[in-house]
Amino acid sequence: MRSPYLIVSLLQGFYWFDSGLQSYLGARNLPTLTHSQSMVMINLTTGTTRPADVARNLGISRQAVHVTLLQLQKLGLVDFRDDPTDKRSKIVVLTERGEPMRRHAQAAVTAMTERLADRIGATQVANLLAAFSIDWGDEVDFEADA
Repeated sequence: MRSPYLIVSLLQGFYWFDSGLQSYLGARNLPTLTHSQSMVMINLTTGTTRPADVARNLGISRQAVHVTLLQLQKLGLVDFRDDPTDKRSKIVVLTERGEPMRRHAQAAVTAMTERLADRIGATQVANLLAAFSIDWGDEVDFEADA
């Protein structure tokens, strides 16, 4: 049964994409990732390399991102380098093993987007992308409104 709540549909959409991504990687004998690892890797593959920025994008703590990054490092997918703009900070880079995963992940997301367009229509997919690309503004703060 479909929920009337947007938040449930958003989460189901995320899981649809993430499951497809894991299936794509598994079919190519590449490591499959947890949901957390997958979301961190997606951020890295789109150019977000500072752990604090990844945490901000995902709405989670820097400590949680750090734990996930250490897991990805242990898998040999990422490594840490000095941030050239801030010597006190580190950036995350994909390793030789992580770089092919980036290419595969991009191919998987493209293929899934095309499959989704075949199923629900290209206009619907374009509308989803447009709606989620708009700045929604600051988070709703009901306590401040009271």
